[in-house]
Amino acid sequence: MKKINTIVFASIIFVACNSSANKTSESDTTAAAPDSMNAAPLNDTEWISLFDGNTLNGWHTFGQTDVSKKWDIDSGAIHFSPKTKGEDGDLVSNDSFANFDLKLDWKISKNGNSGILFYVQDDKAKYEDTYKTGPEMQVLDDERNEDNKTPSHRAGSLYDMIQATPGAVKPAEQWNAVEITSNNGKLDFYLNGVHVVNTTMWDDGWKQMLAKSKFKEWPAFGTFKSGHIALQDHGHDVWYKNIEVKKL
Repeated sequence: MKKINTIVFASIIFVACNSSANKTSESDTTAAAPDSMNAAPLNDTEWISLFDGNTLNGWHTFGQTDVSKKWDIDSGAIHFSPKTKGEDGDLVSNDSFANFDLKLDWKISKNGNSGILFYVQDDKAKYEDTYKTGPEMQVLDDERNEDNKTPSHRAGSLYDMIQATPGAVKPAEQWNAVEITSNNGKLDFYLNGVHVVNTTMWDDGWKQMLAKSKFKEWPAFGTFKSGHIALQDHGHDVWYKNIEVKKL
């Protein structure tokens, strides 16, 4: 009987310890769950900020090595000030991009005009202007600026090529959120959450659009698959902020 009691006692201890271990394991798993659920998605780290909110580091005026005094910082935004003395010229990112997802906010002055260009070739001696190579998402006061007479020149449009879906832009002096994605030729524009333009670059349809646009005069336009981002100096006050890009 003594031997039997020892065996039974040992079995009881084993079962109790095993049950305790299982509870500890379950408790550890439960405790770890919130951290796992709250962890930031890995692809968030792929976004690159192109504007720190305080300086123009990472940018230069087209054809120059520094930034013209006409481009400054105003209340945490990049601002073009036409009345300030300095060299005219678009603001160009130091870095270039191939496939990308670009997000930013813009605000235009009353009667203002500007633009967001991409695939710009940073060679002023060869191409003279950013728009000689880079397609543009139009930035415009649709209500007042006379460029509104041409549908494909209105805000959010692929300038002089495809008219943006109407009604997405906010009035002058209000912030607009945009997203431009270019991935293996598929080009999409979003304005305040509305998908306003979609097309395919570099195919026969693209070439036909170019042939019907003002860009037909410049054979290098819209042909590059990598280049710089540019913010246009069109002689009007304009503001840009929250500029970030992700390579695709």
